[in-house]
Amino acid sequence: MAPTRNAAIIFNELLVDGYPDPNKTVVYDANRTIDLENVNLGGGVLVKILYLSNDPFMRPKLSKPLNTGKWADDVFKLGEPLSNFGIGRVVRSEDAKFEVGDNVFGFFNFEEYVVVPAARIQKIVNKAGIPLLAYLNGAGLIGKTAYYGYKEYVEERKGQTIWISTGAGAVGSILIQLCKLGGLKVIGSAGSDEKVALMKELGADVAFNYKTTNLDEFFAKEGPIDIYWDHVAGSSLDAALAHINNGGRVVGCGAISGVNHGHEYPYKNIVNIVKRTLDVSGFSVLLPKLAERWEDSFEREVPILIAEGKIKTLEDFTPFEKTGEALLKIQKGENKGKSIIVVAEE
Repeated sequence: MAPTRNAAIIFNELLVDGYPDPNKTVVYDANRTIDLENVNLGGGVLVKILYLSNDPFMRPKLSKPLNTGKWADDVFKLGEPLSNFGIGRVVRSEDAKFEVGDNVFGFFNFEEYVVVPAARIQKIVNKAGIPLLAYLNGAGLIGKTAYYGYKEYVEERKGQTIWISTGAGAVGSILIQLCKLGGLKVIGSAGSDEKVALMKELGADVAFNYKTTNLDEFFAKEGPIDIYWDHVAGSSLDAALAHINNGGRVVGCGAISGVNHGHEYPYKNIVNIVKRTLDVSGFSVLLPKLAERWEDSFEREVPILIAEGKIKTLEDFTPFEKTGEALLKIQKGENKGKSIIVVAEE
């Protein structure tokens, strides 16, 4: 059999500061090939990639590590493909747990075909009959991030008011719906009027464009808040600290405002963490204790909620060869919902 094209997205130029350049930071290489029938699997699995996840946390991996030693950062290697979570379909398998045609979730290189150890992938068992894409969104790590954080830090505060920054993003859009199902008053913020309308469609009680809103005036009317779910840090976090109740809770899930230009915001209200006895928690969906507590209930509940239309998933698609544009778009906050790279059609 003649070699098959195996295009890849290659890390081409180190970022020192600022946003990724779609034409320089990464390049689309369509000259790579693979022999699908004879490539050595080494006891593993050959997977055809269908969809890849594009996430804000990929930006620091395009630069030199900020930390070394114990706190060393994981970065991409120049001249090598990017990598992230994705969905694919088994083409060949030397592992009894996987058969040709199985849909799988795993951590993959940004290539059209990849050979991976069986331990690095898991079969997608779609009992709820939802779209496959949902397993890269609300039924996957994005949904788990919103669900685990909600169950661990928010659910017990039913009836209170939560402000969700980046409410039209991947995690925020799922979280708005979980919080409404759980009986909270939801305030959402985003950077465009279009996204404000989208948040209201998802159920937010109040939504605002942070670029055109005076936050002190807004929260004098709509606040105070009891919980702040942070995706951005910077001025939004500082405003939340100014308008949060005594005994309030801050949940840190991201800090996109400083990722591209440095975390140097001059906070004015940080002392309120102490003065108002706030509970401040940062978390990662990959924290083992959260999966131990909440993964089983997530698997039981969330796919069914998606199937029943009680949780809607939003996707923002980009063709594989335009991955560089998607990297820039998500860093500028221009995506609506989950940013997904389409490598091949199902």
